Amino acid sequence: MTPNSSTSPMDPSTSHQDIVVGLDIGTTKIACIVGQRNAHGKLEVIGYGKSESIGVVRGVVANIEQTVLSIRTAVEAAEKSANVRIEVVNVGIAGQHIKSLQHRGQIIRTDTEDEISRDDVQQLIDDMKKLKVLPGEEILHVLPQEFTVDGEPGIKEPVGHTGVRLEANFHIITGQTSAAKNIYRCIKRAGLQVDQLILEPIASSSSVLSEEEKEAGVALVDIGGGTTDIAIFQEGIIRHTAVIPFGGNAITDDIKQGCGVLKKHAEALKNKFGSALEQEMAQDEIVVIPGLPGRPPKEVSRRNIAGIIQARMAEIIEHVHYEIKNSGLERELIGGIVVTGGGSQLRHVRQLFEYVTTLDCRIGFPNTHLAQAPDRSLTAPTYATGIGLVLLGFEEEKRSQGDYSSDTRHEEAQEMRTGPRKFLQKIKDFFEDELPE
Repeated sequence: MTPNSSTSPMDPSTSHQDIVVGLDIGTTKIACIVGQRNAHGKLEVIGYGKSESIGVVRGVVANIEQTVLSIRTAVEAAEKSANVRIEVVNVGIAGQHIKSLQHRGQIIRTDTEDEISRDDVQQLIDDMKKLKVLPGEEILHVLPQEFTVDGEPGIKEPVGHTGVRLEANFHIITGQTSAAKNIYRCIKRAGLQVDQLILEPIASSSSVLSEEEKEAGVALVDIGGGTTDIAIFQEGIIRHTAVIPFGGNAITDDIKQGCGVLKKHAEALKNKFGSALEQEMAQDEIVVIPGLPGRPPKEVSRRNIAGIIQARMAEIIEHVHYEIKNSGLERELIGGIVVTGGGSQLRHVRQLFEYVTTLDCRIGFPNTHLAQAPDRSLTAPTYATGIGLVLLGFEEEKRSQGDYSSDTRHEEAQEMRTGPRKFLQKIKDFFEDELPE
């Protein structure tokens, strides 16, 4: 193991080489996944644990003590399952506070006789980091899209060109500093260390999207419990990100109010009998729900449940469609939409997406990147983020060990795709220095 190893063996006879741990702190669940890379480079999940998330609201830590308890429960279960002691984790960051914006910048070069250098590109990027944001927010990363040199647009790699005016379009991701700080507090109080802090849409994309889809153009939609995360890729680069403050919990609450049942019964109705298309349910299908003590059972129509689900899901999809149109890439999404997360497991959700957006759609499963898993449920979309956190951990190991190809364009593509983690590393270092023991 390297000095920054994620785990240590619980007994000397156990060998744990190339192990990475992903910790997905979600609104409804906290999942801890322990992965190991096999001889063929595939991910083998050797252990996992999960617990109910009782301190997180819409992807943001609202109660530190409760979140710490949930983290410990999930991590201890993963340790027992994998027979390792977990010390370092890759953690996802998401929530409604994550925002993105497009901006254009330019510099006028003074050394007009020389070719454009990396320093010129870096100067342009550094200028973007000086943009003013709202109080309490930070620019997490600046992602260059295309460059323009002396009015010639569409240049992906300006280094080596000659010109005076260097311009570029940028995708800028911002987030609340306090949200990241609270994550670090929870991880530290749980007795763990953070290796990487990773934007959750990027983690999910690494587990369910192919490189061909990212190149062709695709919109990833991760429907979680509290929020719906969107990441749009085109030409291998993340072009647009957004967070919609509605998810599976909103559907559960609608069923609870619409059918007059307890929340736990509403959740069960959604998962076992729900559908995103009302017309697919027969009118005479009835579900019987236990009544309150001393009261008779309650009968609920499956068609009525589907109607409630369809109304809320259609609203979420309309928000997604708006973000796709707002990105300006709707006509260029050859790969259409890939839906993942717990909300993607609702019956007929793919058909509703296609009906509302008129784009091709598929459900994203992380199983294509898995060699094996101790539990078949880990191949479900609900674990896409957790699996992605482990995969990105392996990618970072490869990069640090120099295993990647030396081809310049390939390195640049990797940097564009995973770049937000480098700036988040600076946040990590800052918080670890600032937080009290």
